[in-house]
Amino acid sequence: MSDGVRCMWMRGGTSKGGYFLADDLPADRDAFLLRVMGSPDPRQIDGMGGADPLTSKVAVVKPSERPGVDVDYLFLQVAVDQPLVLDGQNCGNILAGVAPFAIERGLVAGQDGQTRVTIYMENTGQTAIATVQTPGGVPNYDGEASIHGVPGRAAAIPLEFVETAGSTCGALLPSGNARDTVAGVNVTMIDNGMPVVVLRASDVGIAGTESREELDTNDALKARLEEIRLACGPLMNLGDVSKTSVPKMTMVSAPTQGGVISTRTFIPHRCHASIGVFGAVSVATACLLPGSVTEGLAQVPDGLEKQMPIEHPIGETSIIAQMSESGEVTSAAVLRTARKLMDGVVFA
Repeated sequence: MSDGVRCMWMRGGTSKGGYFLADDLPADRDAFLLRVMGSPDPRQIDGMGGADPLTSKVAVVKPSERPGVDVDYLFLQVAVDQPLVLDGQNCGNILAGVAPFAIERGLVAGQDGQTRVTIYMENTGQTAIATVQTPGGVPNYDGEASIHGVPGRAAAIPLEFVETAGSTCGALLPSGNARDTVAGVNVTMIDNGMPVVVLRASDVGIAGTESREELDTNDALKARLEEIRLACGPLMNLGDVSKTSVPKMTMVSAPTQGGVISTRTFIPHRCHASIGVFGAVSVATACLLPGSVTEGLAQVPDGLEKQMPIEHPIGETSIIAQMSESGEVTSAAVLRTARKLMDGVVFA
């Protein structure tokens, strides 16, 4: 393609990728995005991707026609070493950049002080509300908020989620159970914004405190996790998941840094450097369910509003869960940050 396509490259949470207006993308969208990222190639040397799933992501944004919603957001995962562009999941980290991008592109009028942007997530039919610092009506990326996995500090972007249960699988617990035995292992299959299979690290032969690099070289573990994942797919109403990126596989162990639970997540075939936002929401919810595989491991705080740090390889992601008197999770929020890295045109 000789003509460039307008694009903004942004860090959203602990991920990074290209943000496009839907109308700017060509008809052969997937082929174009593969070329933009340089996939398939483990190094993505001929494109913008960073040779990691966390840096090979795309947000497609457009004005929304839905009542009470400002913009629609479609998340696309561009595979690194396969010619695949996947839309079967959300990404709460890339979501963190959608609101400032929408304001930068004029889809939403920035207010003096701060601007709340209501975002419809096309992948799963969920809605989120992001609050962006906008002095003078312009997004400000500088601030004092910090999140694990990102050096330095930036402006806080709180993300509020409601009615996320069963957004992909049709039910919070697609099997109807808090605990099932699949491929000989006890699991909790859950979807509170992201389909996740939660299992105890000890049940698959690890401590749960290993580094990402160590787990990525454990071929026996990866084969076992894939066996379990493929078996869970139909049980989670996802069908054949051999060519999809969901469900995520999260191994849990007792917390070691004062959090609620310690996690190691595969997405699905490489160990996540941290944990996805929606994955953290699903795992936090599992910790609140009697009878789940987290029982006896999770250190859950008291009260109807619970701050729940979910530990991961490079720190923790804190989820704020609101509970009803009957014990149901009514909403979840997470603090993220974002930063504009480049605004211009990209070529394929």
